[in-house]
Amino acid sequence: MSQSSSFVYVTFIRTTPEKLWSALTDPAQMKEYWLGSHMKTEWKKGAAWQLIYPDGRITDTGEILELDPPRRIVLRWRNEFRPELKAEGFALCAIDVEPVDKAVKLTITHSIERSPSKFIEAVSGGWPMILSNLKSLLETGQLVLADRPRPQ
Repeated sequence: MSQSSSFVYVTFIRTTPEKLWSALTDPAQMKEYWLGSHMKTEWKKGAAWQLIYPDGRITDTGEILELDPPRRIVLRWRNEFRPELKAEGFALCAIDVEPVDKAVKLTITHSIERSPSKFIEAVSGGWPMILSNLKSLLETGQLVLADRPRPQ
């Protein structure tokens, strides 16, 4: 029986599903909260995607497996810049957006078919920073972590 590792992060953001969806899929907005990085893709099922650092390096790649605006994105995801993470192969990342009263519940589920996983360990440190910035930006217009160093 195969073992898997996963990371789940849930946050509630005072915004609308449409505004959150826009922040999740618009490269200009993404650069604001994703420490200058952004995703390059066509935003359609089956499309390839790349996460790109401000200096042009490709950090991660994959494919859009599911796209249901403004509710759900499922990505096939592989790290490209750390050999030990790339060697683990592809992971899955599900992004779920659900309206709750006057807020939106955002759930990120990142999983890989191996245990333990250095990749899951890495994303479990990265997602909280990114999503804290996203939440703060949408609610206050300000970032929490604007000048974090990027991996070499």
